[in-house]
Amino acid sequence: MKTIQAYRYALDLTPVQERAVLAHAGAARVAHNWALARVVAVMSQRAAERSYGVAEADLTPAIGWSLPALRKAWNAAKDEVAPWWRECSKEAFNTGLDALARGLRNWSDSRTGERAGRPVGFPRFKSRRRSTPSVRFTTGTIRVEPGRKHVVLPRLGRLKLHESARKLARRVDNGTARIVSATVRRDGGRWQVAFCVEVDRANRAPACPGSVVGVDVGITHLAVLSTGELVDNPRHLAAAQARLRQLGRAVSRKIGPDRRTGQRPSQRWARASARLGRAHARVSNLRRDGLHKLTTRLARTHGTVVVEDLNVAGMLRNRRLARHIADAGFAEVRRQLAYKTEWNGGRLVTADRWFPSSKTCSGCGAVKAKLVLSERTYTCTTCGMTLDRDLNAARNLAALAAEVDTAGSGPVAGRGADRKTRVRGQVATKRQPGTATAGQTGTVPPQGRTTDHTLTRAH
Repeated sequence: MKTIQAYRYALDLTPVQERAVLAHAGAARVAHNWALARVVAVMSQRAAERSYGVAEADLTPAIGWSLPALRKAWNAAKDEVAPWWRECSKEAFNTGLDALARGLRNWSDSRTGERAGRPVGFPRFKSRRRSTPSVRFTTGTIRVEPGRKHVVLPRLGRLKLHESARKLARRVDNGTARIVSATVRRDGGRWQVAFCVEVDRANRAPACPGSVVGVDVGITHLAVLSTGELVDNPRHLAAAQARLRQLGRAVSRKIGPDRRTGQRPSQRWARASARLGRAHARVSNLRRDGLHKLTTRLARTHGTVVVEDLNVAGMLRNRRLARHIADAGFAEVRRQLAYKTEWNGGRLVTADRWFPSSKTCSGCGAVKAKLVLSERTYTCTTCGMTLDRDLNAARNLAALAAEVDTAGSGPVAGRGADRKTRVRGQVATKRQPGTATAGQTGTVPPQGRTTDHTLTRAH
């Protein structure tokens, strides 16, 4: 199975090498801003001519937004715009132009309805101070040195790594991987190189191919499994909050930049801001490491993993829980499970966003019309079963996998309470704990009523 995989390593650059990388990142920013200014100028001119009543055939000729068109325009003007262009690799300018072409295409597709999701805004100019320095290499010499502690990139030469790149080097030497591109980026004050690699992965099977596990993510526990296992929520942001506040106050006491007066930041402000950025990066790295370990273990152990399609954006509107929800990383758990289950020969079943996993009794299948967030223990009024709310939801998710097999539906199943949950008086079929009921009588509300989005779900 061929797939695209990334290998990221931290770089140990010398001052000379760091200045060279910054020069390449600056070249990408210059090319991006020049091309964007040209696009904006032509669009503004055509809009003004239309307001004057000029015919469409007589308007200023439009310019292409594709990468080849932008690259052709840049090559024609680079001697005048950037006389120093020979000091940097052509890939640096191509990085900025490619980013602009992608941004313009996404904005256009979003306006015409060809792109799903949230509306995409028009590309903005990149600031030297606020933008993240980054440059991408797709051609030239890109390799890992035999010693596994150095990489070679075009124009930048031989760069030292903080750790060994033996995993990537072994795949390349065996012929099971091909490096497509390399991106150098500064993240949290540390330079990193990310290799985009086309990997030929061997077919694998989970340790328990017939095992089904339901995963209910939450705040009290990061994940509650249908097997009864509770995965603690490390709360990395909450643990680092005291230090983040201290560093934030230190930054506020320094002389920072002011766009209104043109005030440049002081060196002390820059150092304090860098310390704050490193602290935030550490929280992000700890969260990413924990989520990777959890999702890898689930994908390698169980043949079927069932998760929910949670409305994370809506849950973040709860001002009391927004920070804790963002710190847990609900969406990242599902994203990682999506490709890791495929890599390990398993499958991922995604329950519908409004599937009543918490309101449904995992013993008899009865559905409650209302279940407030403060009720952490589920008590069934039909069979009298008492169970932890999150464990009950995880068992319902695990039982959903059997319904998917029976109904033969796609990857998104369990269509349930897309409107306010209403019970039809009596459950038609009784099931044993952990089993699925065909049809789930009592879970689908009457049709034709307005959607109730007032209830925000958070387990």
